[in-house]
Amino acid sequence: MHTVVERDLELKLVLSPERSIPVPARLTYRTEDPYAVHIAFHVGSDFPVYWTFARDLLVEGVFRPCGQGDVRIWPTKADRRNVIFVALSSPDGDALLEVPSAVVATWVERTLRLVPPGTETERLGIDEALAELLAPLPADDLWLSDPCAADEWQDGEA
Repeated sequence: MHTVVERDLELKLVLSPERSIPVPARLTYRTEDPYAVHIAFHVGSDFPVYWTFARDLLVEGVFRPCGQGDVRIWPTKADRRNVIFVALSSPDGDALLEVPSAVVATWVERTLRLVPPGTETERLGIDEALAELLAPLPADDLWLSDPCAADEWQDGEA
C-alpha cells in the first residue's frame, strides 16, 4: 500500500529584503518514491511549477544550512519568526522562498514516521522487481532443453 502526505501552504517569494509576495504551494511525499519530496507552486498560470528534491535535504534544512547547486535550504529568523529559506536555481531563473518552520517541521515529521530514515529502499520493491526480472520464462525452458538446436541456427542449417 502506498501513502501520500500532502500539505497546502503559503510561501513567500522574496523579491527584495523589503518586499515579498505570497505563493500558494503544496508539499507532497509519496511512499512509493521514498527519497523525494515534491512541491508544486501555484504562480497564477494555467499549470503549477513543480520541483522535486531529496527528502534528506529538507530534513536537514529544518535544522541547519544544507544543499548546493539547484536547491539550498537553511533555517533562520525573519521578523522574529522562525522560518526556512529555500533557494531554487534553474536555467529559467532563481527564486528565494520563505516558509514557516513549524509547518515544514510538522510535515517532515509525518513523512519520517511513515518511512523512517534508512528504510527507504524497502519501499522501492527492488528485491521483488529483480526476482520478476530474473524469473525464467516458458521460452527459456524450450531453449535450454535442446542447446544443440541453437548451434544449428548459427551455422545456417535449419
